[in-house]
Amino acid sequence: MVKGKVVQFRRGRHTVHKRHFLIEIDGIGNRKDAEKFIGKDVEWKSPAGKIIKGKISAPHGNKGVVRAIFEKGLPGQAITTEVEIK
Repeated sequence: MVKGKVVQFRRGRHTVHKRHFLIEIDGIGNRKDAEKFIGKDVEWKSPAGKIIKGKISAPHGNKGVVRAIFEKGLPGQAITTEVEIK
């Protein structure tokens, strides 16, 4: 199990993808290392104890950030909180 941090929604200039999030994984600093996490499951736990699951779909950029797609969209308060990668 590896820890990560929710960085931001996946977004463009005019659009926000509600179920797609960018996740920064602890100890990963380049795209090559981030590609090893594609297909792994991600879990975000809310302060109330609710768990929302997702899956890592692709690397994002060259600095080790990955893109994850969740079953349901995470709330805006989830940004800068921790996720678990299994």
